[in-house]
Amino acid sequence: MHKIFFLFVFFAILNSAFCQSKIDYGNNKAAGKYYKVRGINIYTEQYGSGNPLLLIHGNGGSISSMASIIPYFSCHYKVIAVDSRAHGKSADAADSLSFEMMADDDAGLLDQLHIDSSYVIGWSDGGIVALVLAMRHPGKVIKLASTGANLWPDSTALLPSLWKGEKKYYDSLQSKKWISQKEKNDWKIFMLDWVEPNIPLTALQNIYCPSLIISGDHDLINLEHTVKMYQNIPYAY
Repeated sequence: MHKIFFLFVFFAILNSAFCQSKIDYGNNKAAGKYYKVRGINIYTEQYGSGNPLLLIHGNGGSISSMASIIPYFSCHYKVIAVDSRAHGKSADAADSLSFEMMADDDAGLLDQLHIDSSYVIGWSDGGIVALVLAMRHPGKVIKLASTGANLWPDSTALLPSLWKGEKKYYDSLQSKKWISQKEKNDWKIFMLDWVEPNIPLTALQNIYCPSLIISGDHDLINLEHTVKMYQNIPYAY
């Protein structure tokens, strides 16, 4: 039955470019709600009915990043779209940020919603969070789809031009003293991708749920990382 979920993912990707909706996803007061999770208020929006499906956006994004696929999946699932910690409306004033923290937040959110386990789709950083969630809280993930994720943050992970651009940015700002909370938060989000993730291949072997690992034809992540994920997750596709 896992193939049905994976087919839904493929059709959603195909249909996303043509999706038109009047709903302001990420700013929909009718569907939005905060949940107190691990010391911060996590913002979510929920759509549709059926089996739960957790959507996790990428670095610097928010629920609105997933707007093109929410209408499709909400016809088949109870979609739980989330602003990750330090993103969107889920403010976090702490100095640290990690994929482990974000995965634990998602597990805690599912507990708050009284959901034992969920399907999970993550894009970019969200794809990393999906993998970490399955490793740290295996009982929470029924099946996952991870697209555009990497395993470690060095120059082998990204397209060379992108990695060089990020290094130049890091070198120019690493000693800067941040004044505003937004500046501090933006730097924290950047540093998340500069120093993380650090996922050993052996850790991937602890993911036992069916996992669809996706890479775009023009992805910013080197295909090698996608292939290594597929090769090391026992039930990967």
